[in-house]
Amino acid sequence: MAQRKPDWLKINLASGQDLDNFREIKQMMRGKTLHTVCEEAKCPNIHECWVNRTATFMILGDICTRACRFCAIKTGLPTELDLAEPERVAEASEQMGLKHVVVTSVARDDLADGGASIFAATIKAIRKRLPLATIEVLIPDFMGNWDALKLVMDARPDVLNHNIEAVRRLSDRVRARAKYDRTLELLRRAKEMQPTIPTKSSLMIGVGEEIEDILETMDDLRAVDVNIMTIGQYLQPTKKHIAVTKYYHPDEFRMMKEEGMKRGFSHVESGPLVRSSYHAHEQANAAKGTIAAANA
Repeated sequence: MAQRKPDWLKINLASGQDLDNFREIKQMMRGKTLHTVCEEAKCPNIHECWVNRTATFMILGDICTRACRFCAIKTGLPTELDLAEPERVAEASEQMGLKHVVVTSVARDDLADGGASIFAATIKAIRKRLPLATIEVLIPDFMGNWDALKLVMDARPDVLNHNIEAVRRLSDRVRARAKYDRTLELLRRAKEMQPTIPTKSSLMIGVGEEIEDILETMDDLRAVDVNIMTIGQYLQPTKKHIAVTKYYHPDEFRMMKEEGMKRGFSHVESGPLVRSSYHAHEQANAAKGTIAAANA
């Protein structure tokens, strides 16, 4: 039986001047033929973020080679690899006057390096135009290609993000081709390659996990020295996707935040509408401060 959405999941849409800002961002993205995960993944925070001139760029096209049971992004065999895309992302970031730029991608298992070289080129292009901005990349697992990961880490993003998505017990059922332990290994190696770059991961809940599973995931992420964790409610994008088994109450999300902070994360963003890039700038600042203090 389908779960009824609770009142706390209502989304405020943009209006007035805010709506003008929203439309301006949308027109800019279309004019530069850029994709955003905000649109493709049907993010519930798109109005809030775009009104505040924040967007998460999605590079490497809009067709994913995987078909995760929770994700709204189109799947199939991609046909495009746009080598000019990094410069267009940098131009849009400069035009928006961004202080924190988030870049993610579809999974590109059809490419030898999984798209890592395009990630690296995008970081460098943004850095050239916006030297004072911080850059966060949310990367796929590159199928365990650690040379590809090194390409990204050598470009020195300010935050390296890779999502664990689901608890260990449900990971194989919810994700496609991604592996729970491969995610942990990627996060471990990223920190090993660049110890001063904060790492981050996101957990989506409401697909059948128990509180004990969530706490185990926190422990696993801290065991590989992940600095930032985000926890959000899964919302079923279509009837074809995995069903919601529970809508967590905001009080439960507050409890999870407390549990995460007890375990040593520098920042935990936890709430019904939280997504990986929500309040990303604040998360990055908190993590950088914690790492700097630890190395002082």
